Amino acid sequence: MFEKLQRLRVPLQGLADALLINLSFFIAYWMRYNLQWPKVVAPENWVPYTVFLPVAQALTVTLLLMFALEGVYRQQRGRGWLDKVYAMFSGTATGIVIMMAVTYVIRFYHSRFIFLMVGAVVVVILSLERLLLHLAQAKLRKRGYGIRRTVIVGAGEVGRSVMRSIVARPELGYRVIGFVDDNPDKGHTDIGRFRALGALENLPHIVRQEAVDEVIVTLPWMYHRKILSIVRQCERHDVRARIVPDLFQLSLSRVALEDLGGVPLLSLRGPHVGGWMWWVKRAIDFAITLVGLVVLLPLTLLIAVAIKLDSPGPVIFSQTRVGKGGRLFICYKFRTMRVGAEKEKKKLIDLNEAQGPLFKIRNDPRQTRLGRVLRRTSLDEIPQFYNILKGDMSLIGPRPSLPEEVNEYMEWHKKRLETWPGLTGLWQVRGRSNLTFDEMCLLDIYYIENWSLALDTKIFLQTLPTVILGSGAY
Repeated sequence: MFEKLQRLRVPLQGLADALLINLSFFIAYWMRYNLQWPKVVAPENWVPYTVFLPVAQALTVTLLLMFALEGVYRQQRGRGWLDKVYAMFSGTATGIVIMMAVTYVIRFYHSRFIFLMVGAVVVVILSLERLLLHLAQAKLRKRGYGIRRTVIVGAGEVGRSVMRSIVARPELGYRVIGFVDDNPDKGHTDIGRFRALGALENLPHIVRQEAVDEVIVTLPWMYHRKILSIVRQCERHDVRARIVPDLFQLSLSRVALEDLGGVPLLSLRGPHVGGWMWWVKRAIDFAITLVGLVVLLPLTLLIAVAIKLDSPGPVIFSQTRVGKGGRLFICYKFRTMRVGAEKEKKKLIDLNEAQGPLFKIRNDPRQTRLGRVLRRTSLDEIPQFYNILKGDMSLIGPRPSLPEEVNEYMEWHKKRLETWPGLTGLWQVRGRSNLTFDEMCLLDIYYIENWSLALDTKIFLQTLPTVILGSGAY
């Protein structure tokens, strides 16, 4: 059913747009002649709506044609809502100008100002419609509808960059079956949820066996013959092949393109959080943290008293963590375990539920009664506001790691140390303890490579419901 609707998407979308354009025309007419906005219409200039009907139909056809030329109906995964709005705005502006010119030529002497009103209403209504469709589509894709079963060829830096985007943006609708790589170490080592499926020679069998819809090739540029061979194999199996340009294995997000009198120049950008943007992020961290400390002061005192009454030992638990660039710092949290819990860790190693260098137990026997509640609600992390004020941490960033965890990092894992660790981050809003270590690293590196104030704001707003629901917390 869903696939049939996908095939009918363009005609259904065109029909919906046609109806909404006509509705917009009627709203604009009602505002102009019934509400008398923006100025009163003289009685002799009043025109019934039936006079505008042929013009409304002509405008509808014109706008639909302009939308098609602007690529409004082109299906493109990852295309943001604002991109769609811009395309509709551009098409609407062009269509309105054409209609105003045509009505002038054919001597349609009734109000042409109404076309400007129609254009504004069309953009508003269609933008809201696209927003609702965008949200609905993202929700459906997260539930498994309209997804594309994908295999990634190559598990190098570019391949992991693709994986990062897929983990960070599930609304894109890709489900990675796994990846292939001729490097024995890579081709037989899973990366989080992404299964290692062996060497490239396994690809034809995988495509047939797993009902693959798409193959994303991320091999280095020197393997161009092998890339062409893979593309031909995909064509024979009626599977779409897409190639990611690796630009000599540079991280794509760090490549900047400049123009020197028509000559393209490639250069490497530094870390995204740098220069004056660092000061902006730091100022926001400082301001929000100060407000948070004041607002949470009564709760902080109440928790401190409760910890003292619940179990013997200090209120604050301090631990050495690894910050930006591998620098060590002391991280503070409310104590959630009995005194001496760290010494008991070796005895519980067989109960570890986490993958990689992490140590996590869902029902850790070392936790106190109050500690379970504090961890479930993340209230144990309130003292980390002090770390943020000191500059050791940020509100948003990668999870702060223990030194023994960092010692077990693979080379690509170390990239997550390029920025300040955070109180929350993509790892928190995408699953917290339910994520594997590799997935957490993919999300952290995606955050570093795609950092912006908008992304920070999005994560910050998503953190509150995640904490309230206690999703993945233990």
